[in-house]
Amino acid sequence: MELQQMRYVLAVAELGSFTRAAQRCLVVQSALSHQIARLEKELGARLFDRTSRRVRLTAAGEAFLPEARQALAATERARAEVAATAGEVRGRLAVGVIPTVSAVDVPAALSAFHLRHPQVRIVLREGASKDLVQEVRDGTVDVAFLGVLPSYRPKGVSDHELSTGELVAVVSPSHPLAGQREVDLARLAQERFVDYPDGTAARAQSEEAFAARGLIREVACEVNGTDFIVRLVRSGLGIAMLPSAFAAELTGVRVLSVTGAPARTERLVWSRSSPTPAATAFLAGLGLDPREAA
Repeated sequence: MELQQMRYVLAVAELGSFTRAAQRCLVVQSALSHQIARLEKELGARLFDRTSRRVRLTAAGEAFLPEARQALAATERARAEVAATAGEVRGRLAVGVIPTVSAVDVPAALSAFHLRHPQVRIVLREGASKDLVQEVRDGTVDVAFLGVLPSYRPKGVSDHELSTGELVAVVSPSHPLAGQREVDLARLAQERFVDYPDGTAARAQSEEAFAARGLIREVACEVNGTDFIVRLVRSGLGIAMLPSAFAAELTGVRVLSVTGAPARTERLVWSRSSPTPAATAFLAGLGLDPREAA
């Protein structure tokens, strides 16, 4: 079993195509297919079901995939650790972010990091806070920026509080509330909301605030992407509650302060056991000791 064969399997699994996987891996398709067939023969099981229309993992493939990822990550980590002994930072830095992070200018931080450590391959992954915490635990993400309830403390990772602020109401310019500067939760409860899916940390920040007041609100649209939430608000299909620092940068909407507004804390999390050299260097660039656990 060879590492390159594992890379080919991962590429096919991620892209759902032998042709596109070969293009990504810079090999001809016949060579990639041959190597995967050799691996399947060695394992005694097919990793993919192939049809003229699609390629999907078999049960054996599903079982093989996480182990292959772990093996490749361990190899990359070993190379990075050896380079670190010579004072070089190499390898990969996987950063997870929520769409509304505002406590840190993430693009600027990554740009500065890249200038200091050009040999590190940077991967940026956007997602929900709960999912990003799990990915840090699993080792697929090195550091992640979260937006959570102030009382929330992620388990199994090191974390540092970046900032705490309040949510504000965001409405379209034509909305009846657009001319006001402040509104209370009771008035907002009369409106239709555009919000994140139920069960997400971003949704919980608003839900707990209304529930604490004994108020019930209607969430008419559930959306994963913050940009789409803002577009729906601009179109007058509902109102939203978003972090104040993030909302201040929006155009084409009106932003209102909220009496008794729910609070949100931004936290940075990273591996508790052994941050990679790249993660250690990135955290140091933010003024954090990687061994710190707030």
